[in-house]
Amino acid sequence: MKKITLLLALIAVTYAKAQGLNSILVAGVEDAEQFANSYLAPVSEASIYGISNGWYNTADAKPLGGFEISVILNSTGFKNKDDKKAFLLDPADYENLDFVENPGQARLVATGLGDIEGVEAFVEDDSGLFREEFELPTGLSAEDFNFVPSGYIQASVGLVKGLEVKARFLPKLKFDDAKIGLFGAGLQYDFTKMLPADKILPVAISAVIGYTNLNGEYDFTELSIIDGSDQRVEASFNTWNFSAVVSTRNIPVINFYGGIGYITGKSDIDFLGTYEANGPFFSETVVDPFSVSQNASGVSANLGTKLKLGFFRINAEYNISEFSTFTFGINFGFR
Repeated sequence: MKKITLLLALIAVTYAKAQGLNSILVAGVEDAEQFANSYLAPVSEASIYGISNGWYNTADAKPLGGFEISVILNSTGFKNKDDKKAFLLDPADYENLDFVENPGQARLVATGLGDIEGVEAFVEDDSGLFREEFELPTGLSAEDFNFVPSGYIQASVGLVKGLEVKARFLPKLKFDDAKIGLFGAGLQYDFTKMLPADKILPVAISAVIGYTNLNGEYDFTELSIIDGSDQRVEASFNTWNFSAVVSTRNIPVINFYGGIGYITGKSDIDFLGTYEANGPFFSETVVDPFSVSQNASGVSANLGTKLKLGFFRINAEYNISEFSTFTFGINFGFR
């Protein structure tokens, strides 16, 4: 079976194996859509949590004109999330899709995060004259990935007293037949700046709001077993992070911070292009066959530390949520 760079081409600057996902289309649009929903949901959820992080490394907002430019790297783990790495596929729930081994019996198959390999499926018409066999796709774990990576450049600038604006950006990257880009914007307000003695307080308390959009595209026309043109997947992830943050301050070299917040987001993945008749379950030309969407939301909490050496700073934090994330930042700034 062919390997295609689908998943992480849409969610990060690296590759993942999603072999055979386009093959499911031979079972018909309805079966393909149902399978894609179950297969892509966990990796979409992990991506939503991953790209929502990294909005702050202190609660102490920058003064007017203060700035910081950062390179943020996230690693969203799923090693122990067996419930996210597989789903139960019951042929009774599908119109045409069935297993070559023990047909008609439900079994676990890999999601986009999973590692179940060698599962052969088939579609066949009532007459038995048409039969197509193919291997169901595996996921990231089969490629020894136990995390979903993400990264971007971020800038923060201090404005009026206590207010800081932020922006994040990943220029549109192209590799093979994939493209990916990211942008976002955020605000941080330091409430302790309202107090007369804010400069001598040992801690700062802030509120942070951040919006992130990740979009990607993968063209699999040359790999598809169904004739057609401009066959591709386009994905868009939109997330919000609402957090309350507290940190130490006025310590010359190292400070500590933590926050509690709420993450919410949505992914939209569109299967686009023209797919021409190929078998009894795909009996006419179809344009832009289907889309799948996933919503995710939940409470998150993090702890981190920031080391400051003149203009150069580094920070590291661990975020606990439905999909926990380790974040590392390299920062250059002036307060």
